[in-house]
Amino acid sequence: MLSVVVFLPLVGALALLLVGNRDGRRDGVIRVAALAISLAAFVATLALWAGFDASTADFQFVERHAWIPTFGIDYFIGIDGISLMLIVLTGFLTPLALLSSWESVHKKVKEFSVFVLVLETAMLGVFASLDLFLFYVFWDAMLIPMYFLIGIWGYDQRVYAAVKFLLYTMAGSVLMLIAIIALAVMHFHATGQYSFDLLRLYQLAIDPSVQTWLFLAFALAFAIKVPLFPLHTWLPDAHVQAPTAGSVILAGVLLKMGTYGLVRFAFPLFPQAALEFAPLLATLAVIGIIYGALVAMVQPDMKKLVAYSSVSHLGFVVLGICAMNVQGLQGGLFQGLAHGVSTGGLFLIVGMLSDRRHTRLIAEFGGLKSVMPKLTAAFLIITLASIGLPGLNGFIGEFLSILGAFKWKREFAVFAASGVILSAVYMLWMFQRVNYGEVTNPKNEKLPDLSLREWAALGPAVALALLMGVLPQLFLAPMEPAVERIVDRLHGQPAYAREASPPATARPISNPPPRASDRPTVIAPSMASTVSVRPVRADTVRADTAAAQAVSVPSAGARPATVAH
Repeated sequence: MLSVVVFLPLVGALALLLVGNRDGRRDGVIRVAALAISLAAFVATLALWAGFDASTADFQFVERHAWIPTFGIDYFIGIDGISLMLIVLTGFLTPLALLSSWESVHKKVKEFSVFVLVLETAMLGVFASLDLFLFYVFWDAMLIPMYFLIGIWGYDQRVYAAVKFLLYTMAGSVLMLIAIIALAVMHFHATGQYSFDLLRLYQLAIDPSVQTWLFLAFALAFAIKVPLFPLHTWLPDAHVQAPTAGSVILAGVLLKMGTYGLVRFAFPLFPQAALEFAPLLATLAVIGIIYGALVAMVQPDMKKLVAYSSVSHLGFVVLGICAMNVQGLQGGLFQGLAHGVSTGGLFLIVGMLSDRRHTRLIAEFGGLKSVMPKLTAAFLIITLASIGLPGLNGFIGEFLSILGAFKWKREFAVFAASGVILSAVYMLWMFQRVNYGEVTNPKNEKLPDLSLREWAALGPAVALALLMGVLPQLFLAPMEPAVERIVDRLHGQPAYAREASPPATARPISNPPPRASDRPTVIAPSMASTVSVRPVRADTVRADTAAAQAVSVPSAGARPATVAH
């Protein structure tokens, strides 16, 4: 089931490649087909949610098959509540991004649609991967379609922005790859087997000095992707130059990969280093909150203003993660979801105005309330959601993040709270200048209001912003068990059971490699001081047994497979 969700957009993209369209006569058919494929993927993500057991922290819908068994590399995927919400968000935003491009993308429509669908598969794969090698493959695969989306369909300085995006992300990715290989080698020295299995790597007891270097390698890669101050300079250029669909996906999903990486990999794999560096990351997050808001306040370009607002809002996400308590982590994750919806909606609105006027300068507008009342109403709701008005999605995430930070270190919460005030200043000031006052520019007098297609793209974002604000528990509940498990691990409690053995069909029958638990522990002299394997206790053995039963191939009609983590 999970593989179907991940690869459905890719299969659809390959099918679109077979459609001949050199003269552009089938652009309409391709647009409808791409939208239908993305909607099918979204429905599949909802099916995952419907079959998800929200009462457990275990990974569900687990699939595991040997890929490169010599090096312990498996096709190993599964989701918990955290990754489930991000997968649903990805499925939700992709159709909206495609709809937004129908009137703005006129050249190479087939190639554009193919790149968006390939990008969707890469994003879904990042959130579903439980093998670090597989995760890295999806992580880097995501760069290729986004590079072309910006570089081909972007604005005047699109090539510069695309190259800058690629170089920044690749620089961090290389360091992360080195750290991933180091973990696999450590596992080999500890057990005699290479493994990129995340759940097995959780069990490595790594010397604190080594944790520091590995944590920094992972954290740098994810901080660039967030982006965290001062590594944010690629983001405004990428947003401003990207087409509307690219900006929606970039803000809505790609930036969440950085925060997801901190939660899934950097903090749980290296808990001692995470405790040491959390104050530094939180300091950078608070600086980013205030700096992003101040810079957004003086932007004359609406799109660049929204881009800098992302730097500010994502600071709340990182701050909540660094608090390392349930409230902070829940708030940071919820804020990431809320940001994807509200900022995605803002980029849709900016794109609609840009399509009509071919400018994004705030000074070129004014008085749109009397000309485009429907767009102004949607604009107002999305703006209020972005600044965290109670009853809308932005309030829940910011409140929980600040609450978690206050329980951890009060000074961070105090300074971060100023970002809420500043966000209200720059967002409401921008909204006032665009929509209120007299229509002073004759070009704005006869602008058409929202079309049916634009309502179909913008309406769901408005509705979801309201739903998340009124019923936040609908989104918080699936994540809570996984969040509690991560917090337990960060504070030294035995939260992670030893990873269960794979199903019988996962490895070749002939000459299967021995399990780590079936052979004596081997620690090379050179690694003895840096890595060890925790002793097996009675409760761990019981967890092994339960997890092994849970990951077995289910019978027809059985509940989705789960694996304790």
